Parts: sequence; structure tokens; C-alpha cells
Amino acid sequence: MRALLIVLDSVGVGYAPDAKVYHDDGANTLEHLYSANPDWSVPCLERLGLTSILNLSTQGSAEASYGWMEEQSVGKDTTTGHWELAGVITEEAFPTYAYFPESLVQELESTTGCHFIGNVNASGTAVIEEFGAEHLETKGLILYTSADSVLQIAAHEDLYPRELLYQICHLARDVADNYRIGRVIARPFTGALGQFERTPGRKDFSIAPPRTVLSELSLAAVPTYGVGKISDIFACEGIDQSFPTASNADGMAEMERLWAKVNHGLVFCNLVDFDMLYGHRRDPKGYAKALTEFDNWLENFRYQIMPEDLVIITADHGNDPTWKGTDHTRERVPLIMLHRNQQHCLGLRRSFTDVAATLAEYFRIPRWDNGHSFLDLLT
Repeated sequence: MRALLIVLDSVGVGYAPDAKVYHDDGANTLEHLYSANPDWSVPCLERLGLTSILNLSTQGSAEASYGWMEEQSVGKDTTTGHWELAGVITEEAFPTYAYFPESLVQELESTTGCHFIGNVNASGTAVIEEFGAEHLETKGLILYTSADSVLQIAAHEDLYPRELLYQICHLARDVADNYRIGRVIARPFTGALGQFERTPGRKDFSIAPPRTVLSELSLAAVPTYGVGKISDIFACEGIDQSFPTASNADGMAEMERLWAKVNHGLVFCNLVDFDMLYGHRRDPKGYAKALTEFDNWLENFRYQIMPEDLVIITADHGNDPTWKGTDHTRERVPLIMLHRNQQHCLGLRRSFTDVAATLAEYFRIPRWDNGHSFLDLLT
């Protein structure tokens, strides 16, 4: 028995019922991608059910089972979305900051033995341009945050090689725990003054999750493989083997490689480029191109999926590249499932935890308390 869970990071399909609370009433990542890119299409995903999902149609014709899901967790970020897919509803929002309090900065410097500059809420590309010269002169690490619950540390690789930056971020994670910050993120960059570029060496250090279905699968001797930043998001808990990736293309190649050799277990993959490179940077053309690349890969990969396999394609939140600001957007997410050559409308799922419940049923481990499996709809 083998399953594949693919998270198309930020590929939302329309604002959620509570979107107004998040100032996202009207956001729709996929619909606005179609509007911004005339004649664009993703034919494989559309045939598998994406067209019906966008139309919220329960009578659509599709080659796979399909539906859409609403998030119950408080928040609209990577951590809450992935944790809920794994069976955990976050009821208290992780704190966000306009800037970090002096007490946190002092504790950070004391714990790491490093000096920090910046301490602003800004985009990663802008912050290295603003503070890069000071960083090179003083060797102070650039500290910044965003609309998410994140503590980000940027450093030039000539001053702080990646492994050293990772060690500093690992120490910073202990400080962040005291403030219940969702993620500490290492952000290495290279280049000369005025020509800085972020490298693929990003690494997330997440707050430890509560018990998830991943932990239960691992305890039940069901191997779990994390592709991309999955292991980071779950602080390595419930992930038996991790395969970090540098891009969507890298992630798709890794999934294909694992799928060819795994005959039992869960492969859990996050494809981050949609969100990191195109959603936050409000680039609808780049976003559409990246989805086309995934769609072309999926068209070929789907023939490697056996009837007994379980493949779920979904997302963790939205990030409408036509929306105001640079933040995630509170949206419903798509749900496409390939299993036993069935074609059913799975309808509206009231929580992402239905994915965890489905994985628990598929692998025949004890029923997951949160969520409702949709496997019974396929009988």
C-alpha cells in the first residue's frame, strides 16, 4: 500500500467563508490566474476535476474524484495548513509582529552569540537590499519577519556558510519557542553589493507539532517520506526520511524517483515555488507558468499510479498573485484524489483534517479523531 500527498503550496480556489476576517474577501488564486493569463490552461488538472472545483459543481465530469476543502485552523500560513492536513486544528493563532520586542532580540543575541540588525517587517528581497551593506560591514545578521508567524534570519554565504547559519537558526528556534513563533527561517544569499540574490538554501525550523497522523503512521511501521520542506514544517516528527529540494522541478523529480522504489508508505511533498517565487511576489505570469510545468509532469506521472495507490493533490492556503499586499490569502483549497479509477464528487469538506482521516483509513491504522475519511464515498 502506498500513498502520495502533494501540496501545491498556495494554490487556492476561492475565498473562504471567513475570508473577511483576514481582509481576503474576494481573493481567488486560480480564478484570477485564468483572468490574468488569457488562453492559459492546465489540461491534465482540469480533466481530473479542477474545472468542476472552480465552478463548485457537484455534477461535473472528471477523470478523478474531486472536491474542495475549508480550513478550520486560525491562520492562513504554511504551518497551520500542513498541520491541519495531518490532522491538527490550530485553535489559537501563532503571534505575528510588526517588529520583534527588545526582550526577544536580547535573548536571541545572548543565545546565539551574534549581533542582529534590521528587525523589520519586510519582504526578503527588499530587506537584503536595505540592510545588505550594513550586514557586510558589521557582520550583523539581518533579522526580519512578515505577515506570517516567522522569525527570519538572512546572511551572506561568504560571511556565514549555510551550515553555520543553520546552527544559528537552530539556536534561535529555542528562543522562538518562548514566544510561540511558528517558524524560524534561514535565508542565505550571495552576490555583490547591489546584486544580491537569495539562494535555494532556505531552511525552515518549525515549532514542534502536536500528535499528527504522520506520527501514528510511523509508529505503525508505515514508512513516511518528506519531500521539500515537509520535514521542516513538522520539526522532523513523524517523518522517517527527508528529501529537501531546491525547486518545484527538483521536488517533482524526487517524487518520481521515490515512487519508483517505494512499495509501501506515504510520500508527502510540498511544491513551494508557487507561493515563494510567484504568489508573494505577485507574479501571475510566473505562477501560471509554474502550474503548467506541474501539469505537464502530472500528465506523464499519472500513468505510474496503480489502481490500488492513493494519490491526493491539494493545497495549504491561497496566495492570490493579483491581490493587494504580499501576504497569503484565506481560501478554500482544491482536492483531487486518484484511487481505484473512481470518479466521484467529494463535495465540500469542512476541514483539511479529512485528509488525515482518509490516510488513517487507507493504511488501516486506528481511526483519526479529527476529520472524516472520504474513502467510503468511493464504494
